[in-house]
Amino acid sequence: MMSLKQNIESEIKEAMRSKDRDRLRALRAIKSLILLEETKGSEKGISEEEELKLLTKAAKQRRESAEIFQQQNRNDLAELELGELSVIEEFLPKQLSEEELEKELKIILQEVGASGPQDMGKAMGAATKKLAGRADGKAISQKVKELLA
Repeated sequence: MMSLKQNIESEIKEAMRSKDRDRLRALRAIKSLILLEETKGSEKGISEEEELKLLTKAAKQRRESAEIFQQQNRNDLAELELGELSVIEEFLPKQLSEEELEKELKIILQEVGASGPQDMGKAMGAATKKLAGRADGKAISQKVKELLA
């Protein structure tokens, strides 16, 4: 299986061939995040889990920036961010639907024995670890709060 870095590099070559500047910019941004993370860590590169965290964080930043730009009526900048976001999302696991998220969370709540609002921390710890990259932290938190109420 190709690592994320190799995958990104081959996508960069493809984007250069097809002269897709927007896609190329987004791919290069991902690659620089990976390289930056690698310089912090060990020589063997970064784990799949770390790659997932990087991509999730990058996607969240793009989403938040796009929202801010839209509020400021800077749709040109918002579109750039959303374009990069869609490229980043290609490399993330498929996001859970609301129903799938609720189903997964009910299982996790049973596993950790969470029964009320006082178990929020315990439930969130398990949920964010198990659902990393497949659901937004805010969505997980909201749904856990709902289920524990």
